[in-house]
Amino acid sequence: MTRCLCAALAILVLLTGCSSGTSSQPLADAAAAATEPGRDVPLVDEPLPVMPAPTPQLPVTVDSADGPTVEVADVSRILPLSGGVAEVVYTLGLGEAMVGRDEQATFAEVADLPVVTDAHSVSAESVLSLQPTVVIGDTLTGPPEALDAIRGAGVPVVLVPEAWTLEDIYPRIQAVADALGVTGAGAELIDATRQRVDAAGAQPLEPAPTVAFLYLRGTAGVYLLGGDGSGADALIEAAGGIDAGSALGLAPFTPLTSEALVSAAPDVLLIMSRGLESVGGMDGLAEVPGIAQTPAGASGDVIVVDDGLLLSFGARTPAVVEYLAGQLRGWAAP
Repeated sequence: MTRCLCAALAILVLLTGCSSGTSSQPLADAAAAATEPGRDVPLVDEPLPVMPAPTPQLPVTVDSADGPTVEVADVSRILPLSGGVAEVVYTLGLGEAMVGRDEQATFAEVADLPVVTDAHSVSAESVLSLQPTVVIGDTLTGPPEALDAIRGAGVPVVLVPEAWTLEDIYPRIQAVADALGVTGAGAELIDATRQRVDAAGAQPLEPAPTVAFLYLRGTAGVYLLGGDGSGADALIEAAGGIDAGSALGLAPFTPLTSEALVSAAPDVLLIMSRGLESVGGMDGLAEVPGIAQTPAGASGDVIVVDDGLLLSFGARTPAVVEYLAGQLRGWAAP
């Protein structure tokens, strides 16, 4: 799901800095507030805006982002290997043809489809058992050996570019649509997505809150602070906030220290739902060194979004921007 996290998760452990880690009572008290309307809403039930089913114009020949030129002649059994790609396929009106999903495809409409990945690794055997006529992933999809095995079995595999900014979404949508023979529908979805994203962040915030995106995997000892290029920075800025890590000049994912948190002084924390669960919920978050010493820790201003949604950069991303903008407007309101 992330570009730099693939290496980071394998080698990083918690770096604690010099904070005492004293629990913040306001942050602990926020556990109750987080259940109020408009708080801690992971949007897992956000319905996808499905377009009328188009008629694919086949066959098509497209360039896969990993190099090969691929011919797609049949889209009756589509297998997306990325959560964001799955959202695009479904929104294009081709959901009925989907036969499986990646574990990051968390939207309700595909909940009953079989999962063919494990911890982001594709199982070639599981994929082939579903007899897909086309497989679509992105350049994070792997391992390469699995993709080679699928291609070796005669199944077309098309990889589309990753998306880590809002502008990246649009060529990604078009690449998926082109591979499925529905180029016109892709252009329509791009227009609708762009309009909704632009409208969500149309109202500037005064003051603009500083938001720290924390990538947490407590059970694995991974505590990271998002920075420039994390993907979350684009969403925070589109919603009217200031990305704390980017303001400090940090790389996309930097080991979290109490010093960095105190320097960032975030007004709001942005966390994924599984990450919050991994540290023991709101009470456990309050114990993470440095949290208690931030304005967000003192006030309990924490936004939690579903893991499969926040960085999907798919058809639900406009809803993410709208949600974050609404939450940040609530923070900025007198």
